[in-house]
Amino acid sequence: MIYFPILVAFVLLFMGVPVGLALLSSALVYFGFITDTLPLTNVVQKMVNSNMSISLLNIPYFIMLGTVMNYTGITNRLMSWCNSLVGHLEGGLAHVNILLSTVNGGMCGSSGADAAMQCKILVPEMVKRGYPLNFAAAVTAASGLIAPMIPPGNLLILYATMTDMSVARMFMAGYIPGIMMCVAEMCVAGYICHKHHYQSRSQRAPLPELLVNTLNASWAILIMAVLIVGLRLGLFNVTEGAVVIILMCVIVGLLVYRDIRIQDIPKMFVESFHSAGNIIIMLMGSLMFGYYLTWAHIPHTIAAAMMTVTSSKYGFMALSMLLMLIMGMFIDGTAMVMIVTPILYPVAQEYGIPLIQFGILELINAYIGSLTPPLGGVMYIVCNLTHLSVPEFSKAAWPFILVLLLVMLVIALVPGCSLLLPSLVYGG
Repeated sequence: MIYFPILVAFVLLFMGVPVGLALLSSALVYFGFITDTLPLTNVVQKMVNSNMSISLLNIPYFIMLGTVMNYTGITNRLMSWCNSLVGHLEGGLAHVNILLSTVNGGMCGSSGADAAMQCKILVPEMVKRGYPLNFAAAVTAASGLIAPMIPPGNLLILYATMTDMSVARMFMAGYIPGIMMCVAEMCVAGYICHKHHYQSRSQRAPLPELLVNTLNASWAILIMAVLIVGLRLGLFNVTEGAVVIILMCVIVGLLVYRDIRIQDIPKMFVESFHSAGNIIIMLMGSLMFGYYLTWAHIPHTIAAAMMTVTSSKYGFMALSMLLMLIMGMFIDGTAMVMIVTPILYPVAQEYGIPLIQFGILELINAYIGSLTPPLGGVMYIVCNLTHLSVPEFSKAAWPFILVLLLVMLVIALVPGCSLLLPSLVYGG
């Protein structure tokens, strides 16, 4: 009976029930009818507390940031500038999308927040300039996975803390895999755009046009520079930085660009609240579903069975990656890392697998799982914000999933990808 809620979740999803409500309902079926080991009052308290995470607070703020940038004309000017720089290249704006997520590494620290912001900023502009919606959404979701791999990503800190490892070493280990993910995704985007001739202009922009667009976008560029510099210098944290930039965007839109009026401000915030509300309910359902899986000891049962299958180091790594990939399809990446790390990392030590390498593989698995059906978190954030169906999204996303799996395989077979920088900087 402990597996019955999983069946309930799938039935509700196939009936068209919203994802968040389907996951919440299946978790409540377990705690309300199958087990009496946890009072329902505690379940409700847990459900409320799941939305009180600081890391989750970044998502609505970055959704609001994207919405405000659209209304104030900042997005149009940034995209015109990018278009004049790389629009003549096949896949130019797709590469801008991926590079922007890589630069965002260390800024938002969350794949969901990065993808949500770019859904509001880049996806509408890519569609306007001739890119298919499902391809633009897939690029945005896949590139969002790069941001938390670049330090100081939240999961890098979480894994280091749980394994009693140096956070600084874990940070250094994230750079090369993050850059590998960026290059791999740019190769896939370049191939797809070359095959279908996705480009937003036929000729390179003349110098006068480039200068004019650069001048028009100067305030927009300055705003993004303030966010990056402020975070790097420790002037504000991620959430505070988003609020500062939202305020700057409103001031620039009102006084400099004059694309909005005072009476437009409530409309911007209402749209932001609607988008964020849908996503928060979905994330709450995902977290509660993960809590049910943990309480029922389902991951522990699967891990214990897996460890009896092989005595080979590489066999263990392969089975671990498969287990985490499947888990990542159903539960939030943070929850997955918290569940599997205490179970698998002592076993990895016994097999002689470096903990840094195993941690990087674990995190990439968590990120890939969030991109895949049936319940990938980043996938549903992007589909929700772009009003795209999951089958349409998956049709465009599978090349990115395959190339990320290839990156993970390279990191598993070549330990230096994750161990080189920590060894060079800190020795040992």
